[in-house]
Amino acid sequence: MPQAARREAAPRAPTHSVDISGLDGGHRREVSGPGLRTFLNIAKEWGLSENDRICVLGAPARSTFHSWIAKARAGEPITLPLDTLLRISAIFGIYQGLKIIFVREGDAATWLHSANKGLVFGGQPPLALILSGSQDGIMLVRRHLDAWRGGAFNAPVQGYDETAPAITDADILFI
Repeated sequence: MPQAARREAAPRAPTHSVDISGLDGGHRREVSGPGLRTFLNIAKEWGLSENDRICVLGAPARSTFHSWIAKARAGEPITLPLDTLLRISAIFGIYQGLKIIFVREGDAATWLHSANKGLVFGGQPPLALILSGSQDGIMLVRRHLDAWRGGAFNAPVQGYDETAPAITDADILFI
């Protein structure tokens, strides 16, 4: 078989694979500062300690973490590693999912910090998975919330419906 024919017969990447070609250093530089600043605001809202924040970001050295923060806050150019940006993106998805699911102030934080009966959590709070240090833990919480938002669960949901009052017309807000 000629060499050119062998190249054509080689398996191609599936069409559902993730194209990261757009995540070159220039694009990562554009999103790194704003992404890190937004992550820090979410971490503050969730009550994450400095050690928790470092863990969620993939355990960079403490000096690296502080350098990133200083540059991001000063508006200086910064390029975070792809792993760190993926973690931040997943946190954004979790944050958004919580805001959609829990419309009353404080309910999202309560869910995030409370023991959960769901099989995914094994009696631990969802925040424990987020703080496990693995990107997989963060993504598991993200996918869980995405499924919940999409109606993948039949009531009661993770024990929350057992304690939450039923939604009434007064709870529906039009903004």
